[in-house]
Amino acid sequence: MNLPTAKRTKSLSLQWLLIVPFVLQIFAAVGLVGYLSFRNGQNTVNDLANQLMEKTTDLVDEHLDQYLKIPHQVNQINADAVRLGLLDLRDRKKAGQFYWKQMQVYDLTNIGHTSVDGTAAGAARYDGKTVTINELVSRPPKNSYTYATDADGNRQQLLYNMDFDALNEAYYTNVVKAGKPIWSRIYTWYDPTGSIPPYITASAGYPLYDKNKKLLAVLVSDVHLLKLSEFLRNSNPSHTGQIFIMERNGALIANSGKQKLYRIRNNKIERINAIESSDPLIQSVAKQLQQQFKNFQTINEIRHLQFDVEGERHYVQVTPWKDAYGLDWLVIVTVPPREFTDQIDANTRDTIVLCLAALAIATLIGYLTSGRITRPILKLSQASQAIANGKLDQQVEISHFKELSILANSFNQMAEQLRESFTALEQTNAELEYRVEERTAELKNTLKELQRTQAQMLQSEKMSALGQMVAGIAHEINNPVNFIHGNLTHLQEYAEDLLKFLQLYQQHYPNPVAEIAAKAEELDVDFLEKDLVKILSSMKVGTHRIRQIVLSLRNFSRMDEAEFKDVDIHEGIESTLLILQHRLKAKMERPEIEVIRDYGNLPKVECYPGNLNQVFMNILVNAIDAIEDVNAKRTYEEIKDHPGRITIRTSAINSQWVEIAIADNGLGIPESVKQRIFDPFFTTKAVGKGTGMGMSISYQIITEKHNGKLECFSTPGKGTEFAILIPIQQQQELRKQSGFL
Repeated sequence: MNLPTAKRTKSLSLQWLLIVPFVLQIFAAVGLVGYLSFRNGQNTVNDLANQLMEKTTDLVDEHLDQYLKIPHQVNQINADAVRLGLLDLRDRKKAGQFYWKQMQVYDLTNIGHTSVDGTAAGAARYDGKTVTINELVSRPPKNSYTYATDADGNRQQLLYNMDFDALNEAYYTNVVKAGKPIWSRIYTWYDPTGSIPPYITASAGYPLYDKNKKLLAVLVSDVHLLKLSEFLRNSNPSHTGQIFIMERNGALIANSGKQKLYRIRNNKIERINAIESSDPLIQSVAKQLQQQFKNFQTINEIRHLQFDVEGERHYVQVTPWKDAYGLDWLVIVTVPPREFTDQIDANTRDTIVLCLAALAIATLIGYLTSGRITRPILKLSQASQAIANGKLDQQVEISHFKELSILANSFNQMAEQLRESFTALEQTNAELEYRVEERTAELKNTLKELQRTQAQMLQSEKMSALGQMVAGIAHEINNPVNFIHGNLTHLQEYAEDLLKFLQLYQQHYPNPVAEIAAKAEELDVDFLEKDLVKILSSMKVGTHRIRQIVLSLRNFSRMDEAEFKDVDIHEGIESTLLILQHRLKAKMERPEIEVIRDYGNLPKVECYPGNLNQVFMNILVNAIDAIEDVNAKRTYEEIKDHPGRITIRTSAINSQWVEIAIADNGLGIPESVKQRIFDPFFTTKAVGKGTGMGMSISYQIITEKHNGKLECFSTPGKGTEFAILIPIQQQQELRKQSGFL
């Protein structure tokens, strides 16, 4: 049977119609994921670079604030020492030895003074290691002498003698002109003979005047700029970036590289400008900054920039830094993006590979799926076409589709099968899109977690540094302020007694000899009487204010008791232990430091309770430090088996004396150190961790204020014991001095 056929039109393959839209959807999804991954990587690089530069700049700024205030503090200490009569500038030999001892405590290049007559004394560390004593005896020639010293700061052999006109040097003339503490211009030195190595320093000057505002001398403390360069090298987090500091005129102050800050030309030392630096990165950044801002003086706020240096992109942060004494510098941090992009590029490559693999797999799946769909349809179409051509006897052998045996429902069944196939395809697309979104969400959550962890670490570091700073300030301020306040009462009593004596003298001898009358007129006794009372009153108000500030940190000390008191020694010890509880208690790296109390039956002891508590504090802190030095070399289990231990033993020797012994099981003290343990300014701790005055003050409190004894017994490797021996009742003379009788 021949049936009429419809006119054939140009048609598309059903297999391609299924594959092409499927592949296009997958390709669009993969491309979008790749683009978002690339953009996210770029944003991450920018954020990490800015965070790193800001963190590095904050670290440098904090170091500059802390390190560069030390020279001015030393000058202030020396000025106070001169006013109190503790330092005689005319005795250059003793002054040099005084400065030498300070150099053992402070990490400076030079400490000294220059008098108005051109003479000077000082101590210097030109090579960064050995401290020498310097003296100017007059004006040039051959007026400068530099001596080597022994371990106690005594002069030894003369190292070199040269010409030096101090009164025409910038460190002197700039300070005299300003009339106040300032930084002089950066100071350079070069000796063609090679006696002193070349160096470049920042010099802090302090003009010292007498009571008539007449200049006596200029006090000087120098900082070697190489110290700042060493700090920058240790603080530079970038392998290929750079940190450098320069003045507003472009002259280099310090840098994290190995380039020198000066050069020698024709036997003269010259500072190097950043634009002329041998480091191509520093030179290029400085030139581009100058081109963009025209003048370094116009940079008054933090600037974030991006420059190309030798074909490579660099992030740059410029931060102005100033202090109260005239320094005005620029801190510049540079970081190349490749410091961060290596891992990000690797992740991006992995993402692209995975996306291409997913695209290929999806295409293959689409091809196989469409083949399984179109083949049965093609067979059914051929069978239908054969029937349409009149071949009614055609049999379609489809083993999986029984419905084809019913010719009337064949087309409906094919339509249903096509609808089911498209439904399956949509479900497959939805599942793939869900997987992509799920993976993207996981990546975002991981990034947020990393950022949150980083913020927590930064906050922990800040809080740790803040805790150490507060503890140090409370400890260092407490003792000297109370010492001053406790002695103001005696000073006021002495002043009142002297003024009363002066008034009685004036009443009984109204007409003194000419020399006394002239001296009284010169001193202006009436003004002195009024002004002395005001000065003492203002000193009391000042010290009282400071004591109120640190009151919560020193409740145990009872430093307001300036008289002998009958006190319970055990109570003072327990108060001190309570203050130190935060250092005794268990920590993550070690168990608790044990405190063994072997208290005897003691009567109340007549003493200065606050001063005695200060002694307990100094000894116990040293004991804890000694134990922690041992613990630093041991594991937690080793410490647990042999824990740190402090033993406190008290006993009454007889009816007149009591003994307090404090022992630790630390490393012990070598004999050479033990012989000097009570010397002023002597310390074995690192610079900045101790003044060297704790045990010296403790020895003075026990021996001079309490007429007792303080002894040290130590065996290296086993521990140290400090034994305090004080009388139960003080002598009558000491009680009178304290106002007890």
